[in-house]
Amino acid sequence: MGLDFFLSMARLAAFSSLLAAGGFAAAEPQHGISMYGTPALPPDFVSLPYVNPDAPKGGEIVLGNTGGFDSLNPYVRKGTVPWQLRFFTHESLMGRSWDEPFTLYGLLAESVETPDSREWVEFTLRSDARFSDGSPVTVEDVIFSYGLLGTEGHPRYHGLYNQIERIEQTGPRKVRFTFNLENRELALLAGMRPILKKAQWEAKDFANAPLQEIPIGTGPYMVTDFDAGRQVTLTRNPEYWGANIPFRRGTNNFDRIKLDFYGDGNVLFEAFKAGEISAGREFNAETWQTQYDFPAIERGEIIKSEFPHQKPSGMTGLVMNTRRAPFDDWRVREAMIQAFNFEYINETLTGGALPRITSYFSNSTLAMESGPASGKVRDLLAPLADDLPPGTLEGYALPVSDGSARNRRGIRTAMKLLNEAGYRAGDDGMMRNGEGKPLSFSILISKGSAQDIQGSEKIADLFVGALKRLGIAARVEPVDSAQVVRRLEEFDFDMTTFRRSLSLSPGNEQRYYWGTEAADQPGSRNVMGARHPAIDAMIDAMLTARSQEDFRAAVRALDRILTAGRYVIPVWQYTVGRIAHDARMKYPDVLPIYGDGPNFMPEVWWWDEG
Repeated sequence: MGLDFFLSMARLAAFSSLLAAGGFAAAEPQHGISMYGTPALPPDFVSLPYVNPDAPKGGEIVLGNTGGFDSLNPYVRKGTVPWQLRFFTHESLMGRSWDEPFTLYGLLAESVETPDSREWVEFTLRSDARFSDGSPVTVEDVIFSYGLLGTEGHPRYHGLYNQIERIEQTGPRKVRFTFNLENRELALLAGMRPILKKAQWEAKDFANAPLQEIPIGTGPYMVTDFDAGRQVTLTRNPEYWGANIPFRRGTNNFDRIKLDFYGDGNVLFEAFKAGEISAGREFNAETWQTQYDFPAIERGEIIKSEFPHQKPSGMTGLVMNTRRAPFDDWRVREAMIQAFNFEYINETLTGGALPRITSYFSNSTLAMESGPASGKVRDLLAPLADDLPPGTLEGYALPVSDGSARNRRGIRTAMKLLNEAGYRAGDDGMMRNGEGKPLSFSILISKGSAQDIQGSEKIADLFVGALKRLGIAARVEPVDSAQVVRRLEEFDFDMTTFRRSLSLSPGNEQRYYWGTEAADQPGSRNVMGARHPAIDAMIDAMLTARSQEDFRAAVRALDRILTAGRYVIPVWQYTVGRIAHDARMKYPDVLPIYGDGPNFMPEVWWWDEG
């Protein structure tokens, strides 16, 4: 061995050290990726823990929706789309396990690798991944999909794309995403976008595609028939490429899933009672107890099943549009919360069976703690103290009434807050501002929607009655669901019903829900128009946290700001999922920690004639 050999080895060692210092040496292909720690399932797992890996294939079910549809492309902003569609027809590089806070396993990709810094992530595609037309999924399709969705797709896809420095092919089946900022969740999000077929959409107007231009996907189901606005038929692809991969084993078992559309929720319920619909979710506990006694249940043809979960409550209630008066003033928003007699409304509409939501992450370990902020939560919030909503640091709690119809204490407190905000009762009893303009607003309600808050119109009517005592001219404005969608996209409302589900691993989607940048972005889910630097700062803290402890503190701090921001009048939480279903529809004995959802029913259910 000569000197040249030892010099070469020294150079190689030095180069290897540089790679290690840059985070490259820590990256090795893995079967899955978790937000924190390691995936719970080993590389050789057979199936997800909450499925029946030997579930039989077959059967047909019918699910019901209210309203209609004028698009079958769930990846653009234009049009009204059956909400279930994107869960059935398309797939992403990785798939999410609903039995862990946030863990992904290989789907279109067989492996994932990323350094400890997570400044980039690389996926290796499965060689046998195919679109429903039989063509292979290529790296070109992946790169094209991210560019198309990030520029012409629905706004929910733009945030990730804007945080990607570059996407490049690094091997025959390898694609690497390099990010332009520190954000540990991006490595997971990059594996969760739907993959579209480049040959279908290249040189076409994706954002304005006609109803007949149905996106070709890789998923287990294909749209095989539709009647515009009335019905969609999804058929299980007999040549589905992924039927035997571990992530898919035991799932997507029904041969056909039909989506039928009805004018309103009452008509839909009658169709269910008549046996025209196979399964339906019920969100009202009293309705569940009192109205599910029809003959098909008595005969055992329909079964009532309940599914507990461990996920956060999320937020359900009446949201106020802070982009316009009077709800641009927190004192008016607090007055609305004080005037809303939850205990009386809950008893009237649910028999008092459902607990109230107390914050955005209540019912979970991520929820803000009562009383003054302390520890790491206070450390995060204290530097922003001068700009925080009142009660954020000191502690904020929703009012509790005595349960009587009059709610005297709440009305008195609301009146005081309105006076502080510059409103006074005139000679006619109407509440007016300093210019004499009456305090009035409308409550936008989706007429007869089965997907809305159950009893939302009754909730609004009871609330309007309480507001009259304050001299406020509020009115309920029921419109069809398609019009509600359009108006919400343009933020054309004063107050409306609101429902936002949240996970045990909140992340980048929080920017889209209540980040400043999304406040004026048409079609965003920042419905209330939240625009606060402290919210943005807590989301940043969540996304850069390196430990569970720091992450939890950032979420609890965010929860405090959102709750004290008084954006929503919270109603009840759904701690148990309720599904009434055809007795021949079966489900696994083991439930995921997230409970029910489209990835539970119908994805892991099956048909059994018995």
